Amino acid sequence: MRIYDVSDEKFIKYGKILKGYDLSGIIDALDKLPATDEVVYEPSEKSLEQFSYMFADRFFGQMDVQVGFCNGKNYLLNAVEYHRSSEINIAAVDAVLLVGSQQDIKEDLEGNFTFDTSLIEAFLVPKGTAVELYATTLHYAPCSVGDGCFKMAVVLPKGTNYPLEKTFDFGEEKLLAAKNKFLIAHKDANIDKAVNGLLGENIDVRK
Repeated sequence: MRIYDVSDEKFIKYGKILKGYDLSGIIDALDKLPATDEVVYEPSEKSLEQFSYMFADRFFGQMDVQVGFCNGKNYLLNAVEYHRSSEINIAAVDAVLLVGSQQDIKEDLEGNFTFDTSLIEAFLVPKGTAVELYATTLHYAPCSVGDGCFKMAVVLPKGTNYPLEKTFDFGEEKLLAAKNKFLIAHKDANIDKAVNGLLGENIDVRK
């Protein structure tokens, strides 16, 4: 698929590049974290938390925030998720984000939620770049560039992506896979207990 740069005007509806921030400290801390072929996500990482002050006021209205990471090797869409808040991503190496719009999720009369993967677009986040993804932007794990692993810091409101206190089998609430994490999966990804509502190809950025 075609991969645009996040500087392309096509990215405007999904988010924006953060400018004027000294990201050297957070990039150095990310570089020291391990990355393997398995995708690993940690919502909070002590070595990254010291940089939370950079984002709390402007992007989260002085709410408590957490800084974690998502590292590993991945080339597939597998699922889309969204939050009731923006998300900040900081790339320690080049990575690709597969994104879509929450407004394109369909709900039928039976309460089934679906999303057509042909609406997904791909954007390169160059090394050392930070982007804000808006609350209505569908996304999931970053994708690798070439044969290497991606390393991405992830800033979200504190408590996001932690285990749910209760689950639901109705309404939009049934998409909750974790706190503040609404998720629709592709059946080929075999994500345990997820709602499989992605229609079409499980996108592979290598194709």
